[in-house]
Amino acid sequence: MSEPVSPPPLPVTWRPRRARVVAYGFAALIVVGAVVMAVLIAPPFQIADRVAIVVFGCAVAYVLHLLGRVRVEADEEGITIVNAVRTHRYTWPEVIDVTLLVGEPWPRIDFSDGRTIGAMGIQGSEKARARRATAELAALIKERGEAHEER
Repeated sequence: MSEPVSPPPLPVTWRPRRARVVAYGFAALIVVGAVVMAVLIAPPFQIADRVAIVVFGCAVAYVLHLLGRVRVEADEEGITIVNAVRTHRYTWPEVIDVTLLVGEPWPRIDFSDGRTIGAMGIQGSEKARARRATAELAALIKERGEAHEER
């Protein structure tokens, strides 16, 4: 069994490493490729076609940015979960628990209103790093959450 993890100093941000590198790397590659294609494409294509190619490349890069920006932030007030499309903000008393099951893509955070939200900012594919981040978040929840008992 692993040793208990103490809560990290606040504020703290957890972000995936590999997913960010892949997302932003491909975004840059796609934008550069779209610009090169727009410049080198055959003459029957007009300026509007060339602009459309670059705009499409930028749109794909934006979607990759949405995937690359995911994170979980904890501060004195609570946690902010930034997923690909939505950002969720919760105070500590609203947070009940966090679990990362083997084989799951990211941990699930349970809240007092009955909701469970996936935290894409901690990627299960980063095995040890994800377990450590989940343990740190769990320690913060235990220290500051609803179940916290005054001493």
